[in-house]
Amino acid sequence: MESHFSTVWESIADEIGDATALVHGVVRRTWAEFDDRAARLAAAYVEAGLQPDSKIGLYLYNCNEYLEAQAGGFKMRAVPVNVNYRYLNEELWYLLENSDAEALIYHASLAHRVAAVRDRLPLLKLFIEVDDLGLGTVTTAVAGAHSYEDVVAGHNPMPRINRSESDIYMLYTGGTTGMPKGVMYAMGGLTEGFILSAATLLGAAPMTDPALVAGLVGENVRHGKQPISIPACPLMHGTGMWIGGFIPQLAGAAIVTLQARSLDSDELLRTAASQHATHVTIVGDSFAKPILRVLEAANAKGAPYDLSSLQMIASSGVMWTASVKADLLELIPHVILLDAMGSTEGSMGVQISMRGMPAETAKFAQNPTTKVFTDDDREVIPGSGEQGMVAAGGNVPLGYFKDAEKSARTFRVIDGTRYSFPGDMATINADGTLVLLGRGSQVINSAGEKIFPEEVEEAVKRVDGIVDCLVVGLDDEKFGQSVTAIASLAEGQRVDASAVIASVKGLLASYKAPKQVVFVTTVPRAPNGKADYKAARQLAIDALTP
Repeated sequence: MESHFSTVWESIADEIGDATALVHGVVRRTWAEFDDRAARLAAAYVEAGLQPDSKIGLYLYNCNEYLEAQAGGFKMRAVPVNVNYRYLNEELWYLLENSDAEALIYHASLAHRVAAVRDRLPLLKLFIEVDDLGLGTVTTAVAGAHSYEDVVAGHNPMPRINRSESDIYMLYTGGTTGMPKGVMYAMGGLTEGFILSAATLLGAAPMTDPALVAGLVGENVRHGKQPISIPACPLMHGTGMWIGGFIPQLAGAAIVTLQARSLDSDELLRTAASQHATHVTIVGDSFAKPILRVLEAANAKGAPYDLSSLQMIASSGVMWTASVKADLLELIPHVILLDAMGSTEGSMGVQISMRGMPAETAKFAQNPTTKVFTDDDREVIPGSGEQGMVAAGGNVPLGYFKDAEKSARTFRVIDGTRYSFPGDMATINADGTLVLLGRGSQVINSAGEKIFPEEVEEAVKRVDGIVDCLVVGLDDEKFGQSVTAIASLAEGQRVDASAVIASVKGLLASYKAPKQVVFVTTVPRAPNGKADYKAARQLAIDALTP
């Protein structure tokens, strides 16, 4: 059996067809239905002229259809592409154009954005609309669009085929790459890596053989041990899809998606209780702190949530501080907290926290294939105190889609071994643990979203009266970092901060807009014109500190 998501899932569906695979609100799909519906979508893709390696955009909120449409693409060897549902017209156009998307599955509530860019995307030949407005049909916004349910009902399942382990899996990300870029993996290596993680959920010894998975899944289900996973964060991001979706699915899990389109801690906890969730995936403190507040309030009322089935809360992508972990373990003492250090470009380490085990912030047990190198490619010696760039080995991406130059910078060979350099700086303690220092770039991470200052700066500078601008991230309890603009005005001009924020929200996704604007006489820059972010950040701190 080839190592390929679709092939493994087909074998699982054959083994546990009656077991639940997907849950969204009152809609439940069994593994047999999941496989059947994905096969019908695959047939529709082929009928529309898509071929192996064709790109399929998924412009969707969390839902059953996201996972079905993705699985359908894998079945016929296409490449599903995650599209951030917060993107406005220009951002949406950029990603679909850059990815060479030939099909787009989107929610009806986003149809107006699709309509605004479709004429600029000549490669797009298939539009499938998921009804989230209760219309019972497609909107009129996108001419020629097909109803998702009509597509499923109107096609026979595509027969199963042989696939290649060299098929491409691609996830669009920000990170160190400037504008979003598609990170490409070979399907075989990625599937085997995730099977290795899924073995833990199955209670099995470490393994990578896809032929062993279905039998172990069947045994687990027959003994009432099916994992139930809730990705509380978006499936469009790697954390939600990989940790909350792919890995549990390879263990035969039921994936439960929430109906709220931003974090609703009460819904999450109620759903975890009612669905007997075993695993929940979050994004660091930006999720954990609101969850804590709701847990505490429920306990104070004498109406605690029944989380007795919950085994693990996993997180990646944002700082998850030791104090917040400790507070969670006080309220859910039996749960394991897994803090994964990684990015779309590679996995680097993990921290496990349990009741009675001291939790630490940004300290990780590094993977055996992880190294830290100095700027001149010397390996950092544990305990030396020297800082370096974290390098992820093992299953390294093939590169960035259509960007050989940035691929060469991020994915490099040192002493005969290929590594990924996602941009994280770290030191190594004498005991071999990684201490994460932060990103070497100026990327702002706000509530799990990666935001590039340059993009926001250009939007701010389009506001009448503003001469110059730099954008930094300031520490924020709610968001992890809050986007902060430092701007200078043309002589005699007056501009309200609210007007700047509103203008940016009209150009970019709202999460990229500044939360606050600090006006200064001159934006700090070096004599050569390069931005002085350190000075800009200090100006913002001084202005905003009471």
